[in-house]
Amino acid sequence: MFLTNTLINMYSKFDHVDHARYLFDHLSVRNAASWNTMMSGLVRVGLYGEVMFLFREMHNSSVLPSGFLISSLITACDRSGCMFREGIQVHCFAVKVGLLYDVFVGTCLLHFYGAYKRVFDAQRIFEEMPERNVVSWTSLMFGYLDNGDFENVLSLYQEMRNEGISCNENTLSTVITACSFLEDELLGFKVLGHVVKSGFETKVSVANSLINMLASLGSLKEACYVFSHMDERDTISWNSIISAHVQKGHFGESMSFFHLMRHVHKKINSTTLATVLSICSSVDNLKWGKGIHGLVFRLGLDSNVCTCNSLLGMYSEAGRSDDAEFVFNEMQERDLISWNSMLTCYVRGGRSLDALKLLIAMLQMKKATDYVTFMSALAACSNYEFIDEGKIVHALVILTGLHENLVVGNASITMYAKSGMMVEAKKVFQMMSKRNQVTWNALVGGHAENDEPDKAVKAFQLMREEGIKADYITVSNVLGACLTPDDLLKHGMPIHAHIVSTGFESDRYVQNSLITMYAKCGDLKSSECIFDGLLDKNTISWNAMIAANAHHHLEEEVLKCIVKMRNAGMDLDQFSFSESLAAAAKLAVLEEGQQLHCLAVKHGFDLDPFVMNAAMDMYGKCGEMDDVLRIFPQPLNRSRLSWNILISAFARHGYFQKAKETFHEMLEMGVKPDHVTFVSLLSACSHGGLVDEGLTYFAAMSKEFSVQPAIEHCVCIIDLLGRSGRLIEAETFINEMPVRPDALVWRTLLASCKIHGNLELGRKAAEHLIKLDPSDDAAYVLYSNICATTGKWGTVEDVRRQMGSYNIKKKPACSWVKLKNEVVLFGMGDQTHPQTNEIYAKLGELRKLIKEAGYVPDTSYALQDTDEEQKEHNLWNHSERLALAFGLINTPNGSTIKVFKNLRVCGDCHSVYKFVSGIISRKIILRDPYRFHHFSAGQCSCCDYW
Repeated sequence: MFLTNTLINMYSKFDHVDHARYLFDHLSVRNAASWNTMMSGLVRVGLYGEVMFLFREMHNSSVLPSGFLISSLITACDRSGCMFREGIQVHCFAVKVGLLYDVFVGTCLLHFYGAYKRVFDAQRIFEEMPERNVVSWTSLMFGYLDNGDFENVLSLYQEMRNEGISCNENTLSTVITACSFLEDELLGFKVLGHVVKSGFETKVSVANSLINMLASLGSLKEACYVFSHMDERDTISWNSIISAHVQKGHFGESMSFFHLMRHVHKKINSTTLATVLSICSSVDNLKWGKGIHGLVFRLGLDSNVCTCNSLLGMYSEAGRSDDAEFVFNEMQERDLISWNSMLTCYVRGGRSLDALKLLIAMLQMKKATDYVTFMSALAACSNYEFIDEGKIVHALVILTGLHENLVVGNASITMYAKSGMMVEAKKVFQMMSKRNQVTWNALVGGHAENDEPDKAVKAFQLMREEGIKADYITVSNVLGACLTPDDLLKHGMPIHAHIVSTGFESDRYVQNSLITMYAKCGDLKSSECIFDGLLDKNTISWNAMIAANAHHHLEEEVLKCIVKMRNAGMDLDQFSFSESLAAAAKLAVLEEGQQLHCLAVKHGFDLDPFVMNAAMDMYGKCGEMDDVLRIFPQPLNRSRLSWNILISAFARHGYFQKAKETFHEMLEMGVKPDHVTFVSLLSACSHGGLVDEGLTYFAAMSKEFSVQPAIEHCVCIIDLLGRSGRLIEAETFINEMPVRPDALVWRTLLASCKIHGNLELGRKAAEHLIKLDPSDDAAYVLYSNICATTGKWGTVEDVRRQMGSYNIKKKPACSWVKLKNEVVLFGMGDQTHPQTNEIYAKLGELRKLIKEAGYVPDTSYALQDTDEEQKEHNLWNHSERLALAFGLINTPNGSTIKVFKNLRVCGDCHSVYKFVSGIISRKIILRDPYRFHHFSAGQCSCCDYW
């Protein structure tokens, strides 16, 4: 019997449990030792269910259990993680047979209840134990630690010391870990003193805990000292020192220790990889992350779920959704973290449709879901395009019972708020049984995003009345609700005073929000004052000042800020690049835009959707359609914004059929058009004379795509009808518009009246325009031009006198050409440039050449009451002709000339440009405020319809 039991024990220890079971099953007589040995062997190899079956068999055979056996049973229930009920039954059995007060049984019960988060039960058992050893004390401590009750860990440690119980290395490791979480430096160093006094500082588990604690206290130097003086190091030791450097952001040192670990310790695990990968998501470090990804394959760890999840997290943080998708698709096994990580990655990358498809796949495959799953799914629906899907996800949340979850409730409020549905957001808010700071922030932020300053401030006040402490997000949100000078006086300044009184003025985020708030409310001077007063300006501070200048249309200042920002050693981010590229687009400065785009690519933002869309828009507005198409994303990665930019660019450059084709391709890809899409599409139809198509699109906008007509769409239809000469229909449309006509509506109609010389309707439009905005120079100038075109010179003089009496001045026309780093500007009849003589000589030469080619001046565009010769002379003084002559003189033969004008190009100048492009065989691009004209071989891309 003794020999058989010994063999059973030996086979069990070497994990040959089948051999051990064979011997056990063939025993003719089994004593208590046989049962104990067999069951402890099953526990060792993780066959916890079999242990319970064997125990029932033993109980039926009337063999009396020992404390050792009961301890094994409780350990099985503890380690299984899903046998709580069985553990309770074993506990009851221990009471019945009188083994409850066995120190080993009691200690195992402490462990069991702690593992299942039943610390109260563990504490009761501990208090009733007649005998406690160091393991008992440590077990209860570990239960407290696992439950996040760090103060009780330390209280128990103090009580243990008062009773004279000597600590072991597990006790001290547990206490040190509790100190790490509490981040109490004084307490941590007191425990360290006890560790040194006890002589346990060389024990591996204690030293590992010390490294973690010292790192959490910011004492990296001391952590390194402990590590360097360890006699023996295990994998946890190396992971701890790597993690210590990661916490401090010391990437180089972390990678050095990782390299040493591989070559000295020669073992790494999923924790090691998760730690180093956590700091590889930045642009500068991603190459190392990809290298570690290769190492994962080489070491065969690509089948490890935890490692793959770490890779997913890295690529997600880096915005590399394609790489994350590759990892996810190649995973042999996926857990809930894998699915949630991929879902979050899609949301971060703006791939809402892919995120929702993944959620559908999870539900169809009956995969487990949790609050993180639905929080990400709700975030994917946080814009009006996906509000219907968002309502379905919200319904699923309620069906699964997760609507009571605080995090999910907060995500639901955010989803409805970002979709502009504040009524629904408030309903969710009111139905929540629990609310925290994040809940209130979501509500305040929702009102701010939906331009409801009064409601945002009221919510902020209610939050304070309920005793919820505001944080920097709350304050930033409520500041963001202020948009006008009235808001500044009514809310902004009082909130600023509150910020000063509560000490939030020193918070960086609040400072930046103040800069933005004052700028949006029209007080740029105060924004500059706050910015200049910042002692420590970071990227966000610079971005706030960039946004402030952009809001005031100071594009040159935006670009100057970027230069200053770089000189100050600041890193540019997505916002910096997006805003600066937008500024370059508005100024049409291609070289600066190209430099910014190159810099963005260099810093790893070539896949960032916001930066790439801004670059596309910049190239489009600088006349470089080839570059727009070159960087246009691949079909699966095209956001709606990308499609809108391409449609707008085609429309601006006169490629109207391509604009239409792009719209239909967008629909085929399953992307829903929005408000902006239809503005671009209708604008293309207007400038291309596609009247019937434009009217069809306008009708389909609300009926088929649920996009309600706004004033911008109506202006496009008025322009569409007006340009084509259907002025009566345009007037009728205005009278039946679903929205109230504004100044832009009447200005558009007036411009069409000028094209077609309709004096009577022009007068009516001018009267409406002057009534809405008496200071609008366009009303007087356009009406005056109609009168001049139709020969009503007396009325022209009356209009000009009226402008003088109101001190209204016509916006002067100007044109410019950019050469290298210099922008050369010309006004009407300008003679200030050093090359004036050469410019006018070139004009004389061109005039002679194009007249010989058949050019006949159209003097109706000379809006002065003079003779024909003088009118023709005046036409040759137009700024766009001066700019053209300058460009011809100062650019190489064969190169494309780009001219920009602040007002609509004159019809006669348009004719001149066509003739010149044919005679000199050069491409000329002219951009006015409305569109690009591409002149080549005597033709224009607009086909003379603009």
